[in-house]
Amino acid sequence: MSRINENFLKLPGSYLFSTVGRKVREYQEANPDKRIIRLGIGDVTLPLPPAVIGALHAAVDEMSVQDTFRGYAPDLGYEFLRSAIAEHDFKSRGVDISIEEVFVSDGAKSDSANIQEIFSADAKIAVCDPVYPVYVDSNVMAGRTGIYDIAAGRWSNVTYMPCTAENGFIPDLPQQVPDLIYLCFPNNPTGAALKKEQLQNWVDYANRNKAVIVFDAAYEAYISQADVPHSIYECEGAKTCAVELRSFSKNAGFTGTRLAYTIVPKELVVDGVALCGLWARRHGTKFNGAPYIIQKAGEAVYSEEGKKQVAEMVGYYMNNAKVILDGLKAAGYTVSGGVDSPYVWLKTPKGMGSWEFFDYLLEQANVVGTPGAGFGPSGEGYFRLTGFGSYDNTAEAIERIRRLV
Repeated sequence: MSRINENFLKLPGSYLFSTVGRKVREYQEANPDKRIIRLGIGDVTLPLPPAVIGALHAAVDEMSVQDTFRGYAPDLGYEFLRSAIAEHDFKSRGVDISIEEVFVSDGAKSDSANIQEIFSADAKIAVCDPVYPVYVDSNVMAGRTGIYDIAAGRWSNVTYMPCTAENGFIPDLPQQVPDLIYLCFPNNPTGAALKKEQLQNWVDYANRNKAVIVFDAAYEAYISQADVPHSIYECEGAKTCAVELRSFSKNAGFTGTRLAYTIVPKELVVDGVALCGLWARRHGTKFNGAPYIIQKAGEAVYSEEGKKQVAEMVGYYMNNAKVILDGLKAAGYTVSGGVDSPYVWLKTPKGMGSWEFFDYLLEQANVVGTPGAGFGPSGEGYFRLTGFGSYDNTAEAIERIRRLV
């Protein structure tokens, strides 16, 4: 008799952003005359850069000619893209990454969910709290997280590392040593960033305790401060303890185009096994490669025109974040983030719960954000707004919120 994977039944409710989407749809259907401004889900709104569009068109034309047609892509990615990644994202910052350590995929969300597959079923995980839900949910599906306490919003076998106002939204090193440590900096959802000295402390901790860091650097393009590292490999010893996840979604607008990559250094060894080779084996078995036309678009991001256009996009979104940050401060809200990240993290007013404030903003201002409680227990009483909207909508949304005070 067939049996299901009962670990999936342990997942509480629906995925956070699915719940947000459902509540917004229901409100819009009941109030069709209301113009809702969405600053919730971290989806970009600007069109793809011209350099990327040009590369896409050229690649599509290639696919129409017998001599230049491409079928299945190489499992790990085309060499032209992997070489560009190694050169521009790492060598330019003094980090030596070989193309054999670059694994191209169709999204950092997939990679962040799948990386746990190469670790043991009883591996202990540690996550920041609040946290991007995929890190925890994927481990729930794998059966690692234990029993869910609905009242506390916690899993019994997960080490939660609180990121609160008291510690500047930077987690302390866990006293109970985990096997896998998920770090996302600049952080989603709080917008906090780690200085190099702080990140080096994590690298030293992981090496000292033989733990592996899964470092999500999806928002590195938004870093503005010189002492904030763009890659964990800028820290000494990181290649023996860390995997790094990168995305083209938030810097170059590929949320609907889908392209990312993961770095797994050859020096990273667990139980005598090199994770680079193990991830390659997993990747080759479960993934047929990102499409040629998409990888050519990714290559264009590293052209001179592409770099300039991407920088302009990032600057546009960061200006939106500044509008949110400054506007909410002026309205008396307690806010953080928005400096090295497009996300602004605000404390809900008057003791409101996160979902209570979500409903309040939706109904009274017709503005959508993301409840902090959806990111973990320490997110309760907080709320995330994103700079990924249009400037006009962002400015109007903040003005609507200010009128509520």
